[in-house]
Amino acid sequence: VNELGAAVSFYKIGMELLMTGDYFDLLDWLVEKNKNVFVDLKLFDVPATVSKAVKRLSKRGAYFTTVHGNQSMMEAAAAEKGDLKVLAVTALTSLDQGDLNDMGFTCDIKELVISRAKRALSSGCDGIVASGLELEHIRNEVDQKLVIVTP
Repeated sequence: VNELGAAVSFYKIGMELLMTGDYFDLLDWLVEKNKNVFVDLKLFDVPATVSKAVKRLSKRGAYFTTVHGNQSMMEAAAAEKGDLKVLAVTALTSLDQGDLNDMGFTCDIKELVISRAKRALSSGCDGIVASGLELEHIRNEVDQKLVIVTP
């Protein structure tokens, strides 16, 4: 971070760093350095738990966080986000059609991503995380104001 200086203003910190024990120290340090921090933990729990986690992240100054769950969980996260931007994960990019079938989904990946993008927007999320393969379909079928982050 010090070597990159002003050349980089956005940092994504994920689950691997969480397991080091220094995650929140790093988050706070990056925020103190006026960096935007994308907390990519794909929060997935009951709505009350996710809303409390989102509220605490917002108070720490994170810029983005990710959630991965149902409508009521996304609504609860959006209700407590403050200035934090909440991104809903549509489908993990490692999933293929066989994986969806194994999980009991009868739709194809494109349909699932569009459905989840629309639900994210209606629930108050600021955007989604989606594969670049679905970008054109999302832009054609979902509100243009939706922020789309691709891995």
